[in-house]
Amino acid sequence: MAKPIVVLFGIFLIFVRNGALQVAVPEDPLSDEFIDHINSIQNLWTAGRNFHKNTPLSYLKGLMGVHKSNEDYPKLEQLVSYSEVSNQLPENFDAREHWPECPTIKEVRDQGSCGSCWAFGAVEAMSDRVCIHSKGAVNFHFSAENLVSCCWTCGFGCNGGFPGAAWHYWKTKGLVSGGPYNSHLGCIPYEVAPCEHHVNGTRGPCKEGGKTPACVKKCQDGYKIPYEKDLHFGKSSYSIGNSEDQIKQEIYNNGPVEGAFTVFEDFVAYKSGVYKHVVGKALGGHAIRILGWGVEDSIPYWLVANSWNYDWGQNGFFKILRGSDECGIEGQINAGIPA
Repeated sequence: MAKPIVVLFGIFLIFVRNGALQVAVPEDPLSDEFIDHINSIQNLWTAGRNFHKNTPLSYLKGLMGVHKSNEDYPKLEQLVSYSEVSNQLPENFDAREHWPECPTIKEVRDQGSCGSCWAFGAVEAMSDRVCIHSKGAVNFHFSAENLVSCCWTCGFGCNGGFPGAAWHYWKTKGLVSGGPYNSHLGCIPYEVAPCEHHVNGTRGPCKEGGKTPACVKKCQDGYKIPYEKDLHFGKSSYSIGNSEDQIKQEIYNNGPVEGAFTVFEDFVAYKSGVYKHVVGKALGGHAIRILGWGVEDSIPYWLVANSWNYDWGQNGFFKILRGSDECGIEGQINAGIPA
């Protein structure tokens, strides 16, 4: 077999093998070359820098908090299926606009250096649904800290968990309130500090994750409601089948849901457009909150909130290809109704 001819062309290595041009994929997913490579091979979405190029790859993998054994975890006891899906569902739906009286829907949280996305996707959707189902009368910011540290059946805290178990815990044990890191809001605010993704900023650098915070069933000093009375419960918890129409109907009826998907190295650099995996290795499973859908340049998408703060992606949100189970996004949908 003839040896390939290697030529450095611009920033890419071009291989000529048997008369065919082949572009070598840069190995470092946080390099400028990797970002430029993504943009050179597709036009569905735009890649850019979200994380400092010296961010450890171990930190990125640590953010992927859907435990690898999640598929083996028992599914929620109830699988909701709509016998009839409305043909009147809008082409574009954004829960932030549909329920403007509910401020948590617009919120983007920060899981920090902790693989707690499984808990964040859950408490975010729970917070939205309490407001939606009370018609804006109740705004309750569920504590991610309470769920991450106290749900022993949910998995391994900052080392990954099971999204479905989070919803079951809400129904059976309840969760208290809690704001973001250093907010002093609610019963139990989040303890893990956010980190700085960019070169310049006020937060500390992103480091490999630390240990799971201890479970403390006591509200912070100054919060006037006792822990037991601050607990809010779910009336039901359930899964939605792997069906685009079923997921849309659920969001339209009851509010945002928690989903999960496989994150590949190219996703880390998402800036705008409709994401579809094009290059790079898998980093792990990641849980998120799906709050709507739409069509952009004839491409159908899900509208999703991430938990990596507002300086990632489109102000903390992203769009991902809808209808083809891209990266498994439609196969792990969990939700519930507030009590």
